[in-house]
Amino acid sequence: MSYSTADSLRSVTLDDVRGAQKMLSGVARVTAMETSRHLSRTVGSPVHLKCENLQRTGSFKLRGAYVRIAGLLPEERAAGVVAASAGNHAQGVALASSLLGVRSTVFMPKGAPLPKISATREYGAEVRLHGQVVDETLAAAQEYAAETGAVFIHPFDHPDVIAGQGTVGLEILEQCPEARTIVVGIGGGGLAAGIAVAVKALRPDVRIVGVQATGAAAYPPSLAAGRPVTVDNPATMADGIKVGRPGDVPFGIIGELVDEVRTVSEDELSAALLLCLERAKLVVEPAGASPVAALLSEPGAFEGPVVAVLSGGNVDPVLMQRVLRHGMAAQGRYLAVRLRLTDRPGALATLLGVLSVVDANVLDVSHVRTDPRLGLTEAEVELHLETKGPAHCVEVGQALREAGYTVID
Repeated sequence: MSYSTADSLRSVTLDDVRGAQKMLSGVARVTAMETSRHLSRTVGSPVHLKCENLQRTGSFKLRGAYVRIAGLLPEERAAGVVAASAGNHAQGVALASSLLGVRSTVFMPKGAPLPKISATREYGAEVRLHGQVVDETLAAAQEYAAETGAVFIHPFDHPDVIAGQGTVGLEILEQCPEARTIVVGIGGGGLAAGIAVAVKALRPDVRIVGVQATGAAAYPPSLAAGRPVTVDNPATMADGIKVGRPGDVPFGIIGELVDEVRTVSEDELSAALLLCLERAKLVVEPAGASPVAALLSEPGAFEGPVVAVLSGGNVDPVLMQRVLRHGMAAQGRYLAVRLRLTDRPGALATLLGVLSVVDANVLDVSHVRTDPRLGLTEAEVELHLETKGPAHCVEVGQALREAGYTVID
């Protein structure tokens, strides 16, 4: 299954996806489908999680990359392949190339997380760091392809890639034939398009809902305009769906087959990631948690049984720490508070005693004595607290004020 540049806009069919499934046999895992009792109670009908975060390389990207590279002509394979990615696509291309005996070069932004750079190298790719943002990295990879003859492997804008991602849809129907709604994150659109091709051909009654981060939502305006529209400076923690312009090939498919595209906030993404970790015991990156965020934002909008596709689990530990803290704050389980107190021996111990009485767990303390804003006998303390919910946050603030502390909002 190999397409030339001239027919790269050709539509993807169910036969293409079935062919990709055969090609991926023994290469990509048939990932687990887990039931979430917590989400099922929240939505009011069964909710199942399609765990592509447990796929080889940690995301669905291996599927499309392998099908694309396996479909190259012998002379194209000999020239090697090149890709640009901040993480998941890089690892998918690296492993797929190694399995197929093809030389791969992957361009990554200079600020890409070190674990993702290391993993890409370990999967066998030559990694070149270039640019500060993915657009600069992409331009460098395309320039390299033009100079060397290496085949550029696009992360989502090619029929072979979409066919490979569509195998997720076939697995969903095999594992959950009673599904009524499938919810999937959308960046460039390759995964959602592939799933839509497979599912709508076999079960046109199944509703497919795409999810984008509010700060990187290129599909709603594009669908309204009837053509791909670029969103300048997309901003979201969910780097896996942080794409400023829909791909031409997936856009046509999504416009025809995806029933709805919703958006979710950063707070909703944080809460979803935290829920996946705490309740489902699954490590999921923010992009992978976007379908769960959509379910949490409006539980009554989804007819069940629902399948939420957890597209990836490659989250940088530093980002995970920040996101978890953000998610806890959004749920009222984390409180940062600044206050003034008299700078005298024992003052901090007295403050901590007040917090102990209301059962607030102190995570971090910052104590400032010297600052132009402070009086001669004043000190300022910033506290990071673990709390038990919004009502407990209110109780903590009230206890501090009643003890005579000036809380600075």
